[in-house]
Amino acid sequence: TTKVFVNFPVRDLEKSTHFYQQLGFKKNEMFSNEHASAMLWDDHFSIMLLTHNFYKQFLQGKTIADTQKTSAALIAFEMESPDAIKQFAKKAKENGGHYYRIDHGIPEEHMFGLEVADLDGNTLEPMWMAPTQSS
Repeated sequence: TTKVFVNFPVRDLEKSTHFYQQLGFKKNEMFSNEHASAMLWDDHFSIMLLTHNFYKQFLQGKTIADTQKTSAALIAFEMESPDAIKQFAKKAKENGGHYYRIDHGIPEEHMFGLEVADLDGNTLEPMWMAPTQSS
């Protein structure tokens, strides 16, 4: 199984770390310091929150996108149910983020997802799809 590590630049590492902890991520102290917080969702998906100065080291002269105004990426990951997604989004909003739903014309009992933005505008797409039935 492949592990996925997403890197997000954040303006305030402490506030962003707290935000992700409120969503259910766990901080891995072994890979965290004053420049980065390793936030674990599960054994296969993690988000690295990086201060802007640290994140810039990986960009070879590029600038960091202002994700409050420009989309840099949509990071989708699976959750166990539409209710779990709604709770995730509610926690994000309660802690300074926001969310919205795109209507794809697919009934919620088949597929459900929300666009959830963090304090810096980095966007996650928690999603759920009904199990497919084999013929």
